[in-house]
Amino acid sequence: MTNRGRLSAPGELTAPGSLDGGPGHLQGSGSPDSGGPAAAGAAVLASEPGEVYLADAGRPADERLSDYARRHNLQPASARPPVLKYLRSLWQRRQFITGFATASNVAMYSEARLGQLWQVLTPLLNAAVYFLIFGVLLGINRGVPGYIPFLVTGIFVFNFTQRSCMTSSVVMRQNLPLIRALPFPRGCLPLGYVLIELQQLVLSFAVLFVIILAYGEPFTWYWFLTPAILALQTLFNVGCGFILARWGAGFDDVSQLLPFIMRTWFYASGVIFSISTTLALIPGKVLYNHPHLAYLLQINPAAVYITLIRNALLQDQRTSMPGYHPYNAVRCAMYGNPVKFHIPSDVFASKVIYYSSYCHPVVSTPALWGYAVAWAVVAVVAGFFFFWQAETRYGRG
Repeated sequence: MTNRGRLSAPGELTAPGSLDGGPGHLQGSGSPDSGGPAAAGAAVLASEPGEVYLADAGRPADERLSDYARRHNLQPASARPPVLKYLRSLWQRRQFITGFATASNVAMYSEARLGQLWQVLTPLLNAAVYFLIFGVLLGINRGVPGYIPFLVTGIFVFNFTQRSCMTSSVVMRQNLPLIRALPFPRGCLPLGYVLIELQQLVLSFAVLFVIILAYGEPFTWYWFLTPAILALQTLFNVGCGFILARWGAGFDDVSQLLPFIMRTWFYASGVIFSISTTLALIPGKVLYNHPHLAYLLQINPAAVYITLIRNALLQDQRTSMPGYHPYNAVRCAMYGNPVKFHIPSDVFASKVIYYSSYCHPVVSTPALWGYAVAWAVVAVVAGFFFFWQAETRYGRG
């Protein structure tokens, strides 16, 4: 075998892709019409391109492979693409991402009798359990007008972030066969899983709207703020998904620790109680004498998106938010300590419960919007770069 790719032996190749005498011609062992094995081999060769190049053909013996690749603009197949090229490849595969999410959503409950209804029943059953324990038995609903819509909205919104994080932490290990079989930007997977949860949230919100209207909440123009808030929350979830997908790909312990972290985050985000009113404005409550801790809890991303969604959908929550009315010390004190002012429980529930709006806010509504945008931008940018840096390591090991 020479470095030009020719064969010197009986039945030699005298030109690239031919057998002695021209393309498709055989010498000695048969002719194209003899019907023997040589004829079949000749037919196969005749169908190939006229020129056959081997790996080292055309490369000077003293030239390094790296210089040869650079001269022909070749790149390693496993090389991490530049950021802009990676973003373009993700955009070019947007149909794959949406199709993957839709197909996964359909298949998720395909074996259950109730099918897709479980996407709505699961958070509703959770809401019923939390209402029974915290609303009825423990009385945490005190100081919160319209507690049932308040609770269901918080659970639906937090469930979106919780499930996005949980599924993203195992997405790379669950899809190892796909990662090893096909070349595609690995960021498609966490994006697809967050999109799955977003599709489920949209279905859940259809039920939430019915619950809110049935409970007597009016339809207002504030409802149209909901898509913008959900878009910011989705960006935040995508950023978290990128981070957890990389961590989960390298450490199995992430998926084991995450449920405990999410449970703590759940209780610290005001899902089942109001951080801004119940805990911060009532004397004797844990946050009443710790305004800095109340501030930190209210600006945590889950609490920010939950509060904004509640203010958009629930008029009772919006009009009872601290800072909604100018400060009034007497009315604020009446809300915080109704026993001192001898206020009957029915009067408190129908009127004084809204006096929290006359108190100073720990975090104002405009500030909440600022934090919502900041959390979304920081999370998605930091998460994307963190995930992109390990692009070539996914699927190994």
